[in-house]
Amino acid sequence: MHLFHYHLVTSELRDVEARYVGKLGFALVARYGRVGEEHVSVEPGVSWERLEREGFKLRLSELQRGAVNVVVQPGHWRLPRIDHLGVVLEEDEFHDVIDRASDWNLRIQEHPGRRTFIATNAGYRLEVHPPREWIDDVLAAGDDLRLAELQLRADDPESKTSALAAILGLEAADDGVHVGGTLVRFLPGGPEGRPELHAERFA
Repeated sequence: MHLFHYHLVTSELRDVEARYVGKLGFALVARYGRVGEEHVSVEPGVSWERLEREGFKLRLSELQRGAVNVVVQPGHWRLPRIDHLGVVLEEDEFHDVIDRASDWNLRIQEHPGRRTFIATNAGYRLEVHPPREWIDDVLAAGDDLRLAELQLRADDPESKTSALAAILGLEAADDGVHVGGTLVRFLPGGPEGRPELHAERFA
């Protein structure tokens, strides 16, 4: 089980993107959006000024370094909030997670062959995957960088921690939930709904 991805929502997308690229050494994979009615993906190296001239409407930016994949989406909040966490599981773990979510009547959105989302009913979602070659490629780059700890501020840390542990079939500890090699911690003092990104620790 590995936490390889998280999806952020913020009104300061350009600044957040610049932080990952400039300060943390992430590579911009692509920006995705629309020009008119056409869905387009824009490779790195195209300036924001050129995109504005072409009428590009951004849907999200994808960034990656080592075994960490981050997506940033435009939204209402200055400080980034988590929409979902992406986890890859062994085949049997994946089916156990889906079965638990079904038994608890949690909303499951399946996109066959691509990804599956589970609503935690705690303000954020989980994106769960069985083994996939492209995720294996991401994880194989972990010698360069991996996510050791993710700290999220929330209004009810206990319920958000419990939801993550229960759905994935893990034990919640005082310091959070260990999802593979990543410690996910929910800290007090955050907003209602989607948790707010507080800190990341990479190794």
